[in-house]
This record gives sequence, structure tokens and C-alpha cells, in this order.
Amino acid sequence: MLQTKAARRILHGAVLALLLLNLAIGAKVYSESDANSTANDPHANLDLFVNVLERIRRDYVDGGELTYEDLVNGALRGMLGMLDPHSEFMPPTKYSHLKDDTEGRFGGVGVHINIQDGYLTVLAPMEDTPAYEAGVMSGDRIVKIEGKNARNISMPEAVDKLRGKPGSKVKMTLFRPSTRKDIEVTLKRALIKVATVKDIDNQRKFIVDENKIGYVRLTQFGEATARDLEEALRKLELEDMKGLVLDLRHNPGGLLDQAVKVCEKFLAKGEPIVTTEGRRERENAKHKASGRNARPELPMVVLVNRFSASASEIVAGCLKDNDRAKIVGEKTFGKGSVQKILPINGQQGAALRLTTAKYYTPSHEVIHGKGIQPNHEVKLSREDEELLFLQRSPGGLKMVPDDRREEVEKFVDSQLAKAMELLVGKKQLQAKAKPEEEKPEEKEKKKDPEKKEADSKPEKNKKPAEKPEAKEEPEKKPEPKPDDKPKDEAKDDDKPADKPE
Repeated sequence: MLQTKAARRILHGAVLALLLLNLAIGAKVYSESDANSTANDPHANLDLFVNVLERIRRDYVDGGELTYEDLVNGALRGMLGMLDPHSEFMPPTKYSHLKDDTEGRFGGVGVHINIQDGYLTVLAPMEDTPAYEAGVMSGDRIVKIEGKNARNISMPEAVDKLRGKPGSKVKMTLFRPSTRKDIEVTLKRALIKVATVKDIDNQRKFIVDENKIGYVRLTQFGEATARDLEEALRKLELEDMKGLVLDLRHNPGGLLDQAVKVCEKFLAKGEPIVTTEGRRERENAKHKASGRNARPELPMVVLVNRFSASASEIVAGCLKDNDRAKIVGEKTFGKGSVQKILPINGQQGAALRLTTAKYYTPSHEVIHGKGIQPNHEVKLSREDEELLFLQRSPGGLKMVPDDRREEVEKFVDSQLAKAMELLVGKKQLQAKAKPEEEKPEEKEKKKDPEKKEADSKPEKNKKPAEKPEAKEEPEKKPEPKPDDKPKDEAKDDDKPADKPE
């Protein structure tokens, strides 16, 4: 009997414990469900927003100077800014700036900027702009604009401060990591016309070197990039181009469709270029080469560095995965997300720049946060990058003291040198190959050095051709002067040394 009562008490206690546990779990689930309901209830959160808006207008010390438009625009900038560094709310002025960028005309100083490690950082100066000519470099941090701290400035604010009427001036303080020094520059804003396709001399002449290797540098991907690249390639083909160096270093990116069209110029029909994948079905797309105006057999090397971003990474990743080109340089920036521009109806030209998808290379490698790893890693130190930039920039030598100018002028671009080595070695394009074909007798001279010595005198002086006895003169006269034939060959060898630099 006692055992039965004890068993009942234990049973009742266990049931009670289970009921209490169930009640606790139910209360927790209800609480979380209620919290989730509140978190996802637009009306409750809009009420919160309106209450805060009105409290700021009523109680903030300078609230009388704020308009509802100011507060709402600020809230939208904060909301979009918390998503990722590339999404943003664009009021009409900012949206107009973006359209000017892609069309290649706007008033400003000419720098691509981004927030990197919390600092407003120059990704690349645009060619032929006030910033480029003043020697502003990739990697420079903008620490002050017009004397005001730019440490926590947003991208839209920075763009608004740097843009302006052509002819007006803006003062900036830059911190250069390679020298650990601040540099102050005053730039005169200009109407920026961006030429995105350049040759090795920062011009648009496009000539091959002595090995028939062409060189094209893309500074960004604008609306005319693919068209201008086609023009450059045709100029090089008229000179019997045998290989190509495509330089994407310091290229911050641009338009997706232009990146696709650039890839198409080097791929056979149907080869994959890039895939975009997002939450919505319409964001998922696979881009393949059309095969029009393609050069699928042209030997290529692509140069990249850590400032090659976005569209540059699409091109590098595509050509690498298709085994279409060797990539030389350093791992790229790793900006592989798709921003779609969404105009807001009824808002007088405002728009959203919203990240809607990510890029994937043909082998389905994600670009964002990872970048493209080169086939041949050739690193440049910060000092090397500075020397390369100063060497190329019209205002570069103005940025260095006199005792460093010789160092800048003699700098050798090791990444470009590696690219040339790969192309020349692959196709066995030797600097002397063409002269040997034009003068077959030179081959015999290499095989028989004595014959080369005996024949060198008649080649130097053609007058003895009327006197057969002149053939005996090599025994009586001293050997040919070493500055005859070898001197000409040295001149040929000197040409490429100037050309790549």
C-alpha cells in the first residue's frame, strides 16, 4: 500500500514537472513569436520611425533647421549603408552623378574612391584628370577635404564634396601608406572626359613592339570601352600583332555589359563568361560569348593587382577559367557583387543602388570577398607601385625630390616584364627573328664564324664588288671594326628596353 502511494506521488510529480516544462517552453515560444511578429510588422515599426522623427523635430537643439526631407534622406542613407558598402540611397544629385560617370563626362577631380578598412581610399585616379596629373595615387587615403576630417565621411558626402563646377578648386590632405606621410594637394576641378582604353605611353596610338606584342590598358569599364578596345585591337592587327598584354591594374570596374563584351573579343562562340545569382529568378543569368569579332587564338596575358575590382575581376576570372589567358600580378580586390540602379517613382530623380546578386566565374567560383588569384604571382611593393605610378603619371616627377628622379626613370615594371617573357617564350618571338628571315646568309655566318669574319668586310663596303681581288683584303687589313654590324644589332636590342617602360 505504501509502495503504491509512493509510486503515485512520483508519477504525479513527474507529470507536474512535464506540465511546468511545457508551460515554460510555450511561454518562450509565444514570447519569441510575439517578438518576431513585432520585428516584421511594418506598421509597428513605421509608428516607431514617425515617433522618432517627430521627437527630433520637437526636441533636437537645431531641429528647427531640419526639414522632413533632410531627416528621411538621412534615415534612408543609414538604412542602405548598413546593408553593405556598395548599396546606397541616391538623391537626385547623386543619381545624376552616376549617370555622368557611365557616360564619361562630369565635373570633378577624377578619382575612384571607396571605403576600405574604414578609410576613404583612392582606388585609382582617372587618366588625364586633375588628380592624376597632380600625382594622386591608388591607395592614398583622403583624411581631410577642405580642412575637415574625412575619417567617418560617407561615400555620397565625399562625392558631393569632390564634385563641383569646372574651374573651382578643392583642397585635400592625403595620407600615403608607402611613405607614411601626409600630402596636401589643391586640385582645380575640370570637366572629366574619360578615355578608358590606353596604350603603353598613355596615348591611343597602339603600336606593337619588336616582338610583335601589343599592349592595351583599360582604365575602367565605361559605355565606350568595348568599342574603343575593338578600335585598338584593329590598329595592332594592322601591324601583324602576334600576342597581347591586357593591363587591368588599378581598374576599379564599371559596367557589367562592357565586361562581357570585352571578354567576347577573345572567346569562341558559346564559351561561358560570367554567372550572376541572386534571390529573385530574374537576377539569375548566364552570359556566354557570341563569337562576333572574336580572336580566340590570340596569345594573351592579363595583368592585375589588388586594386583591380568588379568588372576587371569578371574579365580576369573568365579568361583564366577558360584557359584563354595567363593572369600575372597579385590577387584582385574581391568586389564581385551586382548593384542594380532602381529609380524611385515620383521622387524627382532619386534612385536606389541595391546589391541584388553576386558574380561567379565560369568554374562557379565566387568573386566577392575572394578575388582572382593569378597564375603567376608577381608582387610589387608599395614603393614599387609608387615608382610605377610616378613613371607613368604626367605629374609624377613633380611629386618626388630631385634625388629620386633617376630612381623613377630607371624603374622596371616586373609584372609587365613577366608578361612579355611568357608571350615571347610561348611563340618564340625573338627580336632577331625577322632580320634572319630577310637575310638567310646571316644563318650561315652563325654556323661558320670564319666565313662570317671573311664576309663582313664586303658587306660593310659594297664598292669592291667591281674588283674581285678585294676578297683577299681581309688577310692584309685588320679585322672589321666592332661597331659595324654589332652596333646595329645593339640598337635593335635597345628599342624594347624603352618601349615597355
